[in-house]
Amino acid sequence: MNDHVPLKKLHIKTYGCQMNVYDSERMVDILRPLGYEVSDKAEGADLVLLNTCHIREKAAEKVYSEIGRLREMREEKEARGEGRMTIAVAGCVAQAEGKEIMHRAPAVDLVVGPQAYHQLPELIARTHRSKGERLSADFAPEAKFDALTVDREVSGPAAFLTVQEGCDKFCTFCVVPYTRGAEWSRPVASILDEARGLAAKGVRELTLLGQNVNAYNGLDADGQESTLAKLMYALADIEGIDRLRYTTSHPNDMGQDLIDAHRDLPAMMPYLHLPVQSGSDKILRAMNRKHGRQAYFDLIDRIKAARPDLALSGDFIVGFPGETDKDFEDTLDLIRRVGYASAFSFKYSPRPGTPAAGMPGQVPDDVADARLQTLQALIIEQQQAFKEKLIGQTLDILFDKPGRLAGQAIGRSPYLQSVFVEDAAHLIGQIHKVKIIANSNNSLKGELA
Repeated sequence: MNDHVPLKKLHIKTYGCQMNVYDSERMVDILRPLGYEVSDKAEGADLVLLNTCHIREKAAEKVYSEIGRLREMREEKEARGEGRMTIAVAGCVAQAEGKEIMHRAPAVDLVVGPQAYHQLPELIARTHRSKGERLSADFAPEAKFDALTVDREVSGPAAFLTVQEGCDKFCTFCVVPYTRGAEWSRPVASILDEARGLAAKGVRELTLLGQNVNAYNGLDADGQESTLAKLMYALADIEGIDRLRYTTSHPNDMGQDLIDAHRDLPAMMPYLHLPVQSGSDKILRAMNRKHGRQAYFDLIDRIKAARPDLALSGDFIVGFPGETDKDFEDTLDLIRRVGYASAFSFKYSPRPGTPAAGMPGQVPDDVADARLQTLQALIIEQQQAFKEKLIGQTLDILFDKPGRLAGQAIGRSPYLQSVFVEDAAHLIGQIHKVKIIANSNNSLKGELA
């Protein structure tokens, strides 16, 4: 690039899941050739992108509040004679409420859905020429991935890699099928090309992403449908890729070949995020989860028989419409019986347009709040007990960044905990054996073995 051409500042605020983190990274890759450099603050930026998530409560209202703050920043920037700030809304709120955003927030210059962000350069150019077309919310993931270059910037030895998008499950509480579209899997060759590029830049650990990642069925070189297990074996053959993870899974898509891969493939980490949402058969039916609690127990038994050292993570929703004290107790019982190393838990909040929003028996907020606190206390107890069991064990730790103290490094365990180790800064980017010596609230402490 010409040294006399000033770089433009890009600020991205990312809400929600790891797939949004991946999408934000790819948007940076797309915009970098246009002269944009990333800024960690919105003030003074030439382009601000809000990459939104529609899962959390009042997600859209938070976006509108942020837009109002950005509008004021833009006015101040223009008053200083520093040019105009372009404001863009991307992600799932953009997909679900694109026209409403344009109507309600005229300060927004463009709106782009999660399957159309490869069109950002063209949309930005149109915006700068005139108001033109401000909304792009196509459901065409294959076009998006075809347009993306494989060459990615990396910031450490671990990276996300999206392999599957969309959802066909239609859980009654969830907006994902409406904001991300139907299930679609990337071709195997495209994924392997991206993975090789990441490995060449020092990435040692890949986390494969998808709304239902274990439903992956992309085409291989022979035009045959692959499975996630087959894809895992192919990725493990790439030189430099030592660790593999995947999220988020659905119990109904946990095939035997994937369970066997956990047993047979050393690169697959012994940690599985397998959401169940509730322990009550009645609530699971109301959620349209298409499985019951016993089917979940049976699946967990099969997985742990294949990989005894595997730790589980889960998702739980409390206060779903119609949930009684007995239903909630069934959820607590499931948690006690399964045992979780970590979990994400939420109070149900209705999403406009989803079947659950109109269901009878909406649970009062104070009841849902109390249930959430009870459930989270149990999860924290299990999480701490799991970490205590690791004390004295020697684990392979992938060091990915320096700690706050001189010579200290922070790594990630096979079970995704942060591990602080002294005199290990020279090991960043490498995997090394570490003896776990202490448990703190949110991390572990270790020493080089």
